[in-house]
Amino acid sequence: MLTLGVAALLAVGCGSQATVDSPDAAVGGPAAEAAPDPAVRVDGTVATGLDEPWGIAFLPDGTALVSERDTARILHIDGDQARLAGTVDGVMPAGEGGLLGIAHADGAVYAYYTADDDNRVVRMTWDGTTLGDAEPVFTGIPKAGIHNGGRIIVGPDGMLYVATGDAADPDSAQDRSSPAGKILRIRPDGAIPEDNPDPDSPVFSLGHRNVQGLAFDERGRLWASEFGQVDVDELNLITAGSNYGWPDCEGSCARAPFTDPVVQWSPTSTASPSGIAIAGDYAYVASLRGQTVWQVPLKGSGEAIRLELGDLGRLRTVKAAPDGSLWLSTSNTDGRGDPRDGDDRIVRLTVS
Repeated sequence: MLTLGVAALLAVGCGSQATVDSPDAAVGGPAAEAAPDPAVRVDGTVATGLDEPWGIAFLPDGTALVSERDTARILHIDGDQARLAGTVDGVMPAGEGGLLGIAHADGAVYAYYTADDDNRVVRMTWDGTTLGDAEPVFTGIPKAGIHNGGRIIVGPDGMLYVATGDAADPDSAQDRSSPAGKILRIRPDGAIPEDNPDPDSPVFSLGHRNVQGLAFDERGRLWASEFGQVDVDELNLITAGSNYGWPDCEGSCARAPFTDPVVQWSPTSTASPSGIAIAGDYAYVASLRGQTVWQVPLKGSGEAIRLELGDLGRLRTVKAAPDGSLWLSTSNTDGRGDPRDGDDRIVRLTVS
């Protein structure tokens, strides 16, 4: 069992930031310091003692499922209790691979994981207590020790959006016949939607190095966070059929046919963004090397502000909860972090 912490932790201050000029223009950073608006604070601990948590999926009843990368377990968190919902067969964790993103829709749970020969999307039934066996939905996504992508979400159109990495083969991101280095759009049964950019291809966008964050805003627009190689991390506004430039450029390309980021961080130690969540008119971007959450306004001009949340370490996933809070998971037991007592954990953030 995992125990819910009810004591508040640390308040939010201000820090360094990248700048945003408009929702459609790429920018650099960092810029001047400013206080976050709306304010964000850590308001308690949801769970401790997790083993490399990766994905969070909220259920209609307000409870949540959490995936663990290397154990292949999915935990069901209900109030102050967490129990095993199931273990996904066939997961082969290595390097950055393993059981990664999860999503829930219409009584089914979808998971993205690294298998023997590929990365794949599977579907499992959920009866409110136990997960059924994993059934393949989409297979053949290239795998490697690094750059496996892994985020999966259900869009407002009911389609699955799947973030893949280039699997250490940068040229694959520009190869339209490869699912690597892409955001894929598929039906829940794995079929290709007829209104995809190419009705014969699952590719929704291309030119990605390693996308690990996906979220839709209130206008139905898709946003994605992406790891840079050396110099620049990105937050991109994703449009159907667009090419985001990797490996021809890192960050802004400023030339056709490439689409530039809305926000970029330099150097990559500033962010290394993973999961993102959207609440109101703001995106919240969890950062691994940056060990912070960035608050990014999505409309008008403004500044992407680094939130000071205390010493939580590497941050993997941030997810908007049904009650208006944000759940934020650490990633200090992933082999690259420095675990604190009780790690890994999920904390609750309140936005006001």
